[in-house]
Amino acid sequence: MFKSAAVWPTAPADLTAVGCCSLTEPTIAATPCLAGGCELAPGAPGGCPLNRLELLALLVPGAIGATAAARRLLRRRAAQPTTEFTSERLKQALQKQLHGDKIIVVANREPYIHARGADGTLEVQHPASGLVTALEPVMKACSGVWIAHGSGSADREAVDGTDHVWCPPGERVYRLRRVWMTAQEEQGYYNGFANEGLWPLCHLAHERPTFRKEDWEQYRAINQRFADAVHAEADVADPIVLVQDYHFALVPKLIRQRLPGATIITFWHIPWPNAESYAICPFKEEILEGLLASNILGFHTQLHCNNLIDSVDRSLEARIDREHDAVVLGGWRTLIRPYPISIEWPSPWLNDCPSPRRCRAELVERLGLGQEAVIGVGVDRLDYTKGVEERFQAIERLLERNPHLQGRFTFLQLAAPSREAVPRYRRLAEEIEQLTARINARFGTPTYRPIVLERAHHEPPEVFRRYRAADVCYVSSLHDGMNLVAKEFVAARDDLRGVLVLSSFTGAARELTEALVVNPYDIDQAAEALALAIKMPPEEQLARLTAMRAEVAEFNVYRWAEHMLLATARARDSDRLRERLSDLSSAAA
Repeated sequence: MFKSAAVWPTAPADLTAVGCCSLTEPTIAATPCLAGGCELAPGAPGGCPLNRLELLALLVPGAIGATAAARRLLRRRAAQPTTEFTSERLKQALQKQLHGDKIIVVANREPYIHARGADGTLEVQHPASGLVTALEPVMKACSGVWIAHGSGSADREAVDGTDHVWCPPGERVYRLRRVWMTAQEEQGYYNGFANEGLWPLCHLAHERPTFRKEDWEQYRAINQRFADAVHAEADVADPIVLVQDYHFALVPKLIRQRLPGATIITFWHIPWPNAESYAICPFKEEILEGLLASNILGFHTQLHCNNLIDSVDRSLEARIDREHDAVVLGGWRTLIRPYPISIEWPSPWLNDCPSPRRCRAELVERLGLGQEAVIGVGVDRLDYTKGVEERFQAIERLLERNPHLQGRFTFLQLAAPSREAVPRYRRLAEEIEQLTARINARFGTPTYRPIVLERAHHEPPEVFRRYRAADVCYVSSLHDGMNLVAKEFVAARDDLRGVLVLSSFTGAARELTEALVVNPYDIDQAAEALALAIKMPPEEQLARLTAMRAEVAEFNVYRWAEHMLLATARARDSDRLRERLSDLSSAAA
């Protein structure tokens, strides 16, 4: 159940009891922070190391009459929480622990797409992808090669003679190596096996997976093609390779066969199903054997790690070390680890973004809304796992129960077209359009639409403007490994205003506990949460966002990458030591 305004915690009677600053104005200069110094106490070293509960208690209404001056100081610091995990630190860690080795990333999605615009000019687009959102800052920090499917209509025009293009556009930080495939290959590998088979298998969204032998053959062939590309790009015998997601379950083993010294980190960005569900896959052994050639196999949550280990236990003859979360298959040891992915902090998309006030004014004008409008926002690929239908049903229930919001509440849904060659996705698009039309016909007027559905690609700067303009962001995923939209919304709100309503079936709900966390299948509960979000006092918005921004700042994508890469360095050093000891033992014999 989400936290309502009625049960929101208030401060203890004496904040010094929890080691917090005394904030009554006459004693700010005289009372030092018992926790070790605070900017509110002149001359104190460093900032006040408040934990999340203390900070929430401090900021909510009733917190021992904290003065406006003290609140302003805290608001300013909370708007831009600091983090020790940065791009520069990641570079230093890579240099020290991995000796500056460059990274090879294998991902289906490319970080930049080249396409011809309506006027024939060459355009560069950022794909709607959480994977790209997370990985590109890492590549900027570490350099190397990103191997991806060249899917853009003008991608071939942009590459050099070896199918490479420098990224980001206009810079020479890392190289993108594009891999080509025919329409038939893409249909079998991507639309077929990956997205009609593995995707519904791994998501509890009640869509039956379809496995076809011909799709499997295309999947194997494309995995081999990408593994060959890794071999071609590797300039050392032991490269560091980051294999990304369910498109490339076979790639780790294929790389290991040709580059036995490679350090392979595989990250599975979507959920892993329980062992009973996974067992229905006709190719379950081959997939697990492919993944278990990795040094480290990462997931967003410990639950998904546990599910993978249980699947191995049920499907393969392997030794499982549950104490250390490891699997030994054919003498090769793979560590199974949770690494919750995140976003870049601070977000670069805020650099040139207008203020929230201006973003709101622009959106109000563009949509023809009144000045008293209440704005909600959703940002998703158009996918049945994202719960867009359930989201719209909750909005319908909200308007039923709160007639005063009819004519005032507008929900803007940015829906990037996705996998339109798959029949289920085409049906979903039609169903969403029909549901939108029905709700708008029921509550709308000639000048008012409760739901504004924009089925189009939106570049990150535009998305961040919408985050900053909204009063509420609703993430209603039915099953999601993490969901970075939730974290992006938190990062966008440096004004400490706005409310996040978040599905409990996302990995993000385990971290952003100050969101209003709901079951998206419970339409009544979700509608109630939206109503609470709309009427939430500014002080409570500030408290919740302060805590969530501190979480996202500390556990940002650089921390994710550093922890994963350093774990890899330790594993690689351990493997090399065992090899040396084995050689010495053999020589002595």
